[in-house]
Amino acid sequence: MRIGVIGAGILGLAIARRLAETRPDVRVTVLEKEDRVAAHQTGHNSGVVHAGLYYAPGSLKATLCRRGAGLLKEYCAGHDLPYEECGKLVVARNAAEVGRLDEIERRATANGVPGLRRLAAGEIGEFEPHAAGVAALHSPTTAIVDFPAVARSFAADVVKAGGEVRLGAEVLGLRRAGDRIRVLTAPGPAGAPAETRTFDRLVVCAGLQSDRVARLAGDSPGPAIVPFRGEYYRLVPERTPLVRGLIYPVPDPAYPFLGVHFTRRVDGGVDIGPNAVLALAREGYRRRDLHLADLWETVRWPGFRHLARRHWRTGARELYGSALKRAFVAEARTFVPELAGRDVVHAPSGVRAQAVDPDGSLVDDFRIGRLGPVVTIRNAPSPGATSSLAIAEHITDRYLGDGPHSIA
Repeated sequence: MRIGVIGAGILGLAIARRLAETRPDVRVTVLEKEDRVAAHQTGHNSGVVHAGLYYAPGSLKATLCRRGAGLLKEYCAGHDLPYEECGKLVVARNAAEVGRLDEIERRATANGVPGLRRLAAGEIGEFEPHAAGVAALHSPTTAIVDFPAVARSFAADVVKAGGEVRLGAEVLGLRRAGDRIRVLTAPGPAGAPAETRTFDRLVVCAGLQSDRVARLAGDSPGPAIVPFRGEYYRLVPERTPLVRGLIYPVPDPAYPFLGVHFTRRVDGGVDIGPNAVLALAREGYRRRDLHLADLWETVRWPGFRHLARRHWRTGARELYGSALKRAFVAEARTFVPELAGRDVVHAPSGVRAQAVDPDGSLVDDFRIGRLGPVVTIRNAPSPGATSSLAIAEHITDRYLGDGPHSIA
């Protein structure tokens, strides 16, 4: 059996790795349009291995995050990759946020997050001496890793097990051929011709392009991807002692994104962010990046217009913080009062592939579908990287194995 995987981000590579290592009857090929793996979301995220605090108990996010974190820790230990349990503080800054912190604690407990500890204001300094708040929740097993390094290791595993990772293979078309699927890829470098490959099964893990590739397979228009750029600042080296681990806000259920937070990196640096501003290109990592066709596709999507009407005030605040460094730093200072503008410099941005339904609802849980021989991952935001090995289990066992939902 030949199985294709579109996308060499961490999800696509995790799925290909599991197929290559557990299914001797399968020849797996990963198709990636870029010249390297982990080129987009995997290579531009915060590096956090989430413990499962926020997610609705019983959801795919909750289940696969908890399973995935354990598998990832074991994998990193076995492959000499950095994995640091630096811990996370979720900080309530005022009394209004304490009730929402209670809900996070309830969810985390229901999800089986280990080692949780509720902190009063005077106990916060035990874990983060420079942080401030009226209460907090500490998760000691929340960790940090180098996700691009993990992805490269997954790719090496695929090849070692007899699979193939084809770089520079942009998918232009998909066509059903009976029970199989034909994939047309663009001409390669140095005049290499376009190619057509036929697979018995295909898994679409295309990230920022996931809706477009799914539509090539005949899937529904929605949910559509709306790209949001997340901008970061970074503490200058001499000020990294301000943060020991991870300092996060209490999520606002009325707001679709988490908000600015502090993230220690495995190289010792500390990032602050991200905000969330509409990207003017699917892969628009810089403010000046503009792709008119991408932008037109976004604004034409009915779900985006509903979303914009619902959250325009929040969007305006995010743009304000994006334009003015002092506004960004002022928000971050509500968690670490000693922070000053001179303590931070610009850091690379990321782009989040946010799936939005036609009614403007942001798709919260992982969304995985099937259309004949094609399995599509239409939404896999955070904790997608944390959950990658568990998502690989879920898809290969449920959709590509012998279970009741299988298409094998």
